[in-house]
Amino acid sequence: MRFHLVVAAIASAGFLLVPDGGTLQVIWQVACGWFAAGMVVAGIRQRRPEMPATWWLFALGVFGNASGIVVEWVLTRLDTEPGFPSWADAAYLSLYPAVAIGLVLLIRRRTAHRDWSSLVDATTLTTGMGLLAWVFMVKPAAADPSIGLLGHIVSVAYPVGDIVLLAMTVRLMISGGARNVAFRLVCAALVAFLAGDGAWAVVNQMGWSPGPTAHKLLAEAFLAGYLLFGAAAAHPGMRSLTRAVEPRSGRISRPLLLALTAASLVGPGLLILQAARHRVTDVLSIALGCVALFLLVVTRMAQLIKQLDVQTEKVRELAVTDELTGLPNRRAWNTELPRTIERVRRTGDPLVVAILDIDHFKHFNDAYGHPAGDRLLKEAAAAWQDQLRTADHLARYGGEEFVVLLPGATAAQAREIVDRMRLATPLGQTFSAGIAVWNGGETSDALTDRADKALYEAKNSGRNRIVEAAPVDGLALQRLT
Repeated sequence: MRFHLVVAAIASAGFLLVPDGGTLQVIWQVACGWFAAGMVVAGIRQRRPEMPATWWLFALGVFGNASGIVVEWVLTRLDTEPGFPSWADAAYLSLYPAVAIGLVLLIRRRTAHRDWSSLVDATTLTTGMGLLAWVFMVKPAAADPSIGLLGHIVSVAYPVGDIVLLAMTVRLMISGGARNVAFRLVCAALVAFLAGDGAWAVVNQMGWSPGPTAHKLLAEAFLAGYLLFGAAAAHPGMRSLTRAVEPRSGRISRPLLLALTAASLVGPGLLILQAARHRVTDVLSIALGCVALFLLVVTRMAQLIKQLDVQTEKVRELAVTDELTGLPNRRAWNTELPRTIERVRRTGDPLVVAILDIDHFKHFNDAYGHPAGDRLLKEAAAAWQDQLRTADHLARYGGEEFVVLLPGATAAQAREIVDRMRLATPLGQTFSAGIAVWNGGETSDALTDRADKALYEAKNSGRNRIVEAAPVDGLALQRLT
């Protein structure tokens, strides 16, 4: 790889030292392009990427575009005025479909799941740039009466190709996933080609005829694009470039937000510019562009709101879920128990609360380690959940303590359910449990406290057993009510 990079760097820098306007300059440009295409082919054969079609298309586009220089040079030698369009334009334009199709394959492979937020962002940026291209490049080219129908088609094909290439580049750059060196080199190559085309568009729009030095600097952008493609193929990261990646989170970074803002202001900016010149000639185009950008911004806002709702729901769920076992946590229990008490108070159904404590859990942790202890808690939670009814509610109370809410169950039914849970405890472990029957008037804290006292009685009595709390006497009930 180092050899290829050194040759590429020398080739790029050496072009600036080549005499202007001579045959050597043409040979140097074509050699750079063909060398880069050869680097891509060598990378395909040596590294065997997961999706070689993408790289073959990149090589084809680079080779075709560089060959356009030869074709133009030959036509100039055969005819002092080859005319427009010529076969050289066909070679130059071959870059766009080849690289665009390669990028489509690359993007589809990298993003196995549809990433709508990236798609909307890329469309917004492309729409803004496309509106600029229409006003300053496409429309003037299409209105030139001196080049004929084929000339109009070819003239429009260049900016349209740039817009398509821009859309694919933006889509690739803002998608999720790892960005290795090969990825960055491919993006840099695309940016170099777009920068070169953009610079030529500005030159043509201004009607300026660049001198030899300026012409050489403009050509340097395309040489850099060629060689950056070759460098990407020479890097080991080219093998993993087409691997599927997770879509990005949907958040908008500050640079992306700035770019989206600039794209959204293109339409109003063009209108203000034309109004200042007292020549408003593109009202319909600007209006349609503004409508499209407005709808895209609204769509992106809707996506962000939906994403915010989903994240809020996840945060709410995480706040009431135990991370280890996936059961409701103590916060969820403190909400569920009073709600259930109020419901059974109206319906008159019985209600039982049970508190479970895994026996000798500390000794188990010390003997087998904390990972084994975590495994015991997770497997126990799953095994106990299988023994409960649909209406029952199991939660982790803290540490190795769990609580069970048994609405509509009598003391005998509750004891039977909890005993099934005790027998289902995995890894040969047991638990002690205390159960308390709601007396119809006590608070949730009082009910839980009675179950907790019954648990301690079960532990003090030898563990691996269930103890029912004594009912609250009539005097206590009268005080509570």
